[in-house]
Amino acid sequence: MKKPRINNPINPYRDNVQGKANEPITVAGLLDRAKRVLGDEAPKGDWTLGEIYNRLEENAPRIAIIGGSADHPAHILDIQTVSRAAIKIWEEGGVPFYFSTPVLCDGTAQSNMGMSYSLQSRNAIAEIVVNQMEAHSYHGAFVIQGCDKQPLAVLSGLVHLDRVRRRRGEAPVFATFSPSHVLRGGEVPKALQEELRAVAAKATEIGHQNISDDLHDALSYILQCSSNTQFQGVLERAVNVGVITHEQHKEYEKQLAIHTCDAAGGVCAFHGTGNSSRDAMAGFGMVHPNLELLTSPPTKEQLSPAIESLFSLINREECGVADIVGANIANAIRIHSAGGGSSNLIMHIVGAMVYAGYNFSLFDLERIQQEHPIPDLFSYSLTEGRDIFVLAQQTCPGLIRGMETLFYELINNGVPMDVDAITVTGQTWRERLSNTENLSADGVKENQIILSKPRRAFSGVDVLRGNFFESAVVKISGMTTKQLDQFDEKASFVLYFENESSANEQLLNEHLLDELRERKGFRYEHLLQMWKHNQPETFNESEGLDYVALFNRMVKDRTLKLTIVISGQGPEAFGMPEMFTPMQHINANRQIQSIATLISDGRYSGVSYGAAIGHMTPEAYRGGGLLYLQEGDLLLLRFRSKHIELLDPTEFANGNVVLYQGDLAANRAEFGAERNAAMKQRQRLVAASNRFIGCTDASEGVVPLAVKEDAEIPSFHTKKNLVRL
Repeated sequence: MKKPRINNPINPYRDNVQGKANEPITVAGLLDRAKRVLGDEAPKGDWTLGEIYNRLEENAPRIAIIGGSADHPAHILDIQTVSRAAIKIWEEGGVPFYFSTPVLCDGTAQSNMGMSYSLQSRNAIAEIVVNQMEAHSYHGAFVIQGCDKQPLAVLSGLVHLDRVRRRRGEAPVFATFSPSHVLRGGEVPKALQEELRAVAAKATEIGHQNISDDLHDALSYILQCSSNTQFQGVLERAVNVGVITHEQHKEYEKQLAIHTCDAAGGVCAFHGTGNSSRDAMAGFGMVHPNLELLTSPPTKEQLSPAIESLFSLINREECGVADIVGANIANAIRIHSAGGGSSNLIMHIVGAMVYAGYNFSLFDLERIQQEHPIPDLFSYSLTEGRDIFVLAQQTCPGLIRGMETLFYELINNGVPMDVDAITVTGQTWRERLSNTENLSADGVKENQIILSKPRRAFSGVDVLRGNFFESAVVKISGMTTKQLDQFDEKASFVLYFENESSANEQLLNEHLLDELRERKGFRYEHLLQMWKHNQPETFNESEGLDYVALFNRMVKDRTLKLTIVISGQGPEAFGMPEMFTPMQHINANRQIQSIATLISDGRYSGVSYGAAIGHMTPEAYRGGGLLYLQEGDLLLLRFRSKHIELLDPTEFANGNVVLYQGDLAANRAEFGAERNAAMKQRQRLVAASNRFIGCTDASEGVVPLAVKEDAEIPSFHTKKNLVRL
């Protein structure tokens, strides 16, 4: 076998004797452990300290196997994959090393201080990757891809390092990603199902039909950690009104928790940030198709071709990770959009491009989205038995080919994909898709998730603008057409919260709407005009109704709309935590769900019924319009037009829909200053070492300013002609 060597004038293991003294024992230790783990599967060991020394001296490819941390479900079985990868890298003539990164679990961090460290961990992991790769002079990487921020974090570190090394005249950094397998969802035990249905019946009996209905809704979901939050919201409300005791709630919570996750671990099967990262990394061309969607850790037979392909990338300029990512940016965005992926990924994709040296922003991403409508080709449902584990079950036996199938169906639906972009197989997409065996989505006959015929003509995450903010995002793919119709072009009242803690407390208040009605926080004239604007065909029925009757009727008919604003959650203010918990509290309350939209400068993965709008810039801490909104303000929701506007309250009372023209910052300077002071105090609850200081805003990926300043490559995207395969 011809021994691969790195074409690089720099080799610290040739010119610095300390590395050749230190590292052979780490390599031998890794390979010896791999042999013990794999047993009979492992070949007879032919590694000696002398042979390891020779490979280091000769500049054989030094490949870091980058894993995660075993305190995250995605990585509890990494050791098998690490062992197989180490042996195969050695067999191919390389030198394997191993290091791991922390992996912060968004599920575990929900609604506690961990959420203020979650996004920051992405930049920290990128820094860790660069540090370790530079300190030990690794040439490339085999990445065991985990969940949440870790995949795009490691990618950001690798593309940034690739760009830096190119400036130094060194060989390109090469890498391939192996996503952790998908974790099988759980099932509510039958005895517990019966008990919870009895709770629902009791709620109906004592006059709390909403709780009963919401509990039945929660029972319809595949049991995953995300649906546990939905149960929590309903059960806490049930405790508050005396349907169940606190002790009953805790026992139900325990039974749900211990039946949620399969012991083999993996990436949770709902289509949140973890699996959206799986989609996007495949769209970036960074994943070998053998490893993309698995139901258990990869076998030797699945893993070996991926590492063989990794070795084919060595010394090829076009196969450096930064170039592969740049070539595939449109593919990644369109794959993510067609699959209706997490809102979080929009920011992480932008961030990865900036780390790769491209002058890229949310508005470049938007431009790619708008070049051609991206159809909805993903029929994912946690209530109809179609989660990502099911998709993996369809992909593993070869009924379809995962993201290659989605790529193919996008082309068939007229979307101009970049088929000549290179991938980590060493081939372009055109070459990969030239084999059409099992490529069509119609290879799945039942419970189809990837579709050949779109559910509708649009999907993805839209960029919004407005007269009180510069940018925000909304996961339009998460709203059915019926939901869109219920909220689009509708006027809505602001219900303002200074932070997530106060919002969560009130969203679990079973009497929230009653209290709103009693304190008359909305002007009577505005209620009337909202009815007239939102449902003009029934407005004549409002005549003669007093405030209480008007409010109640508008709630009943869903004519009343609320925009729940959660401020002070941006990157600099509080680490940009994910607003999953308040979103689930809304989802778990059908009365509020049907009338509420959620807006924040925090992050979102999914949606609430009336849309979850996040990543708003400028953030409130930096004087963005969110800082100055107050209860009773009026917004015009224009989702199809991709705008949200603050309305003039006087004109609206007079029956005119006119945009607010005043200076919010000047007119509300006093309480804006008070809120900002409160945010500064609350900011101190986050450790100073981990605050976002000196970073860009969400529209530029929340990356360090130094990274942004070095991103000088013009952001361009060459539009390809549609290729029929």
